[in-house]
Amino acid sequence: MVKYYYGDKDRAKKYFLPKVEGIDKLFANGVPIGSAVVVEGGPGSGKTIFCLQNCVGACEQGKKVLFMSFEEPEDNLRDHLKMFNFDAEKYEKKGLLRIKRFNALDIARSVEALLSEAKKELLIDVQPVLIPQDFQPDILFIDSLTSISSAFSGESSRFRIYMEQLFRYLESHNITSFLIMETPHPVHLGNVIAGVDQAVSFLSDGIIIMYSVIYENGKRGRAMEILKMRGEEIHRKIVEMDIINGKGLVVYPNKPLKGKFQLT
Repeated sequence: MVKYYYGDKDRAKKYFLPKVEGIDKLFANGVPIGSAVVVEGGPGSGKTIFCLQNCVGACEQGKKVLFMSFEEPEDNLRDHLKMFNFDAEKYEKKGLLRIKRFNALDIARSVEALLSEAKKELLIDVQPVLIPQDFQPDILFIDSLTSISSAFSGESSRFRIYMEQLFRYLESHNITSFLIMETPHPVHLGNVIAGVDQAVSFLSDGIIIMYSVIYENGKRGRAMEILKMRGEEIHRKIVEMDIINGKGLVVYPNKPLKGKFQLT
């Protein structure tokens, strides 16, 4: 069982421990409260399950959670949670959890309007563009930054302005955030990070990467890595991971990847 939170209330005020079995062994304490963490990986690598699972974990700790989807409808996400025996509706009724779908194009248009009004200055207000005014979360999940970026139709400079303002807003309100970013290949494995990926990686406090693994014998597996986490000691290694029916995502901290394999 994952430790929530060791019965140590003082530690829980400073750190959030993800609700993933085994991941506690990769942290000294957990994710520092107020951190902006990018959850990166390719299609089907487990990013959304990781974040949905942590929605429930945060609610179990009494935190208010907002899950913002720019891809899947709300009911689909609730169904995903039920598949792993996580009861989202219980926490929605308590007012601790809000799952809401947004249109990325609406955000892009709103940002453009605000920038025009501000004469292209950086001082735009992300509150009406993103965070619902009637719900102030302790923890925010965004699925995904990739969808928001694509809505800006090649206007990467506007997306960067928006991301800078978003990160500033989250920091000023001490909101812990997990921001999903889909990548076609692992951009941190000796490849050049450019454009949107570079801007987001630079602004974020932490990066958690989900990998699909292809072994020499042709078998496929899953793995994860905590690449960085400002203000926290982490074990820097790529370890095996799995998604188990009825249980969710499980990390095996004592099983670092070995042999010949390719990460995708």
